[in-house]
Parts: sequence; structure tokens; C-alpha cells
Amino acid sequence: MLFRKAVMADIPAAHEIINGYAAQGLMLRRPLMMLYESVRDFTVAVDDDGQVLGVAALHIMWRDLAEIRSLAVRPGLTRRGVGRGLVEQLLEEARALGLKRIFALTYQPGFFAKCGFEVVPKESLPQKVWKECVYCDKFHNCDEIAMMRLLVPPEELDDEPWEIPLVARPNWVKG
Repeated sequence: MLFRKAVMADIPAAHEIINGYAAQGLMLRRPLMMLYESVRDFTVAVDDDGQVLGVAALHIMWRDLAEIRSLAVRPGLTRRGVGRGLVEQLLEEARALGLKRIFALTYQPGFFAKCGFEVVPKESLPQKVWKECVYCDKFHNCDEIAMMRLLVPPEELDDEPWEIPLVARPNWVKG
């Protein structure tokens, strides 16, 4: 298995995998156009024949913060290290970019905990996080779990708050 940055030819398979889970209500649906537009965010796991086995994106949110999003492994191939390998690749990429923390909104907290993430209150995330939530059927009743992983010791985190303008947010976000 090889982990690499996605290329345009990977997008149809990524779309199929992601939206297969989205149809089950397990993740946010991603239109094909959005995947092509953000191809540089994506990393894929491929087999020896180049077939996409899994996909995940590292989306930069702020100068020290990124989100792991659209993490999906082809059905039947879970629990084989594909998802874990994708997360490790994205963590390395984040470190290389100088990011200090990464979060995920997930229905799989056990998986992310094994990858070193900890549950955090959703309200602790910057408001910009909710920009795409308006496209989710669960927008007003979000039941995803927010998880964070620090890439630096806590004392190296910036003290100043995130200064990100409000775009949209679920009703459970205060302020």
C-alpha cells in the first residue's frame, strides 16, 4: 500500500467512497466539483495497481489549525491500517506546514483516540469550522464529536484567540 497526494485521476474513486458513506449518514456529502477544486488537500492510499483504497483531506483553517476531513476507506478494507496510515500522512504534512493543532469532527471517536486525538467541546473550535455545516442534513442537530490533536507542547500554542469571522454555525454554538 502506498500513501501519496491525490491527483485528478483519483477524484472519481474518492467521490464514490466518500459519498457512499455520506448516503448512510456517516459523513458530509462532497460534490464532485468540490473534490476537484480541493484536490491539493487530499491524500490517498492506493494498492499496487493504483486503485484508491482510502482518502482523507487536510484542510487548513487558520495559521495554526487544520481539519482532517473526508476520511473514508473503501468498504471491506477497514481495520487494515488504511485509515491510520492516511491520518499519519496528514499529521506529517501538518507538521511540515508548521501547524500546531489538528481537529476532526467524527462519528468514530475510538479510531481518532487511537491516533492520539482527544475529545474537545465543539464550542472551543473557531466559528469558521461551521462554514460547510450548512450543507449537512444534521446542521441543527449535529451529533458529531469534536476531537483535537496537538502537534506541539501546550505551552507553544498561541494565546490569542482565533479571529475568524462568523459565516454560519449550528444552533448549539454559543455567541
